[in-house]
Amino acid sequence: CRLRRAMKLLDLFCGAGGAAVGYHRAGFTEIVGVDNRPMPRYPFTFVLGDALEYVREHGHEFDVIHASPPCQRFTQMSARWRGKGTRADDHTDLLSPTLAMLRGHPRPWVVENVQGATRLMNVVARLHGGMFKLGVHRPRIFESNCQILVPYAPAACSPIGVYGTKPDGRTTYRYRNKGKSLIRAAKSIEEAREAMGIDWMTWEEIREAIPPAYTEYIGTQLMVHLKHAKGTRKAMDEMLRAGL
Repeated sequence: CRLRRAMKLLDLFCGAGGAAVGYHRAGFTEIVGVDNRPMPRYPFTFVLGDALEYVREHGHEFDVIHASPPCQRFTQMSARWRGKGTRADDHTDLLSPTLAMLRGHPRPWVVENVQGATRLMNVVARLHGGMFKLGVHRPRIFESNCQILVPYAPAACSPIGVYGTKPDGRTTYRYRNKGKSLIRAAKSIEEAREAMGIDWMTWEEIREAIPPAYTEYIGTQLMVHLKHAKGTRKAMDEMLRAGL
């Protein structure tokens, strides 16, 4: 069963479009991104506004909804300083209201966040850079109302970190592998782009992005789900017309 019409995807908290590009590669041709900050390099239709308000009013117009709520509240660095009167205590939790809204939504949906958000999410998939031969580890977790199959793959070999205030090459996080391996920050925006599989973002944008390879992988499975659902609906309509 082929999908002949354009498949529409709503990209909430879209950032500069890392997730959107992956879904586009998977076959979603009409993509609308929503963020409360201007995103001049977002590669598809962009709406400046409140993501939750937008999905409340327009979510039913799309085939699939993806959401990447800001993750700062749940990062390992944030957890280290939380409860100590620092900026880590000021990060707003947008993940919880996003999950509360989408868990009751009839459309297929996916929510992405960092591993520190595991306690809030019903995780169906964990992806990292080694699965796609990227130069970053970048583990991310996903909740969805659709099944997502994930095979085992070893972590990236000697990954770099794409985070921090600038790409200065510093060793900013000790990645424990028998106490010998280190993750260093990218030395340049060019190195970060190559490692992430992203060629259009600034440093401020790419350090908050997810690699398009992640959502291309998920999006490919969602397209199969949509085709199957369409075939099931068509079969049911034919049975009803036949009086069965």
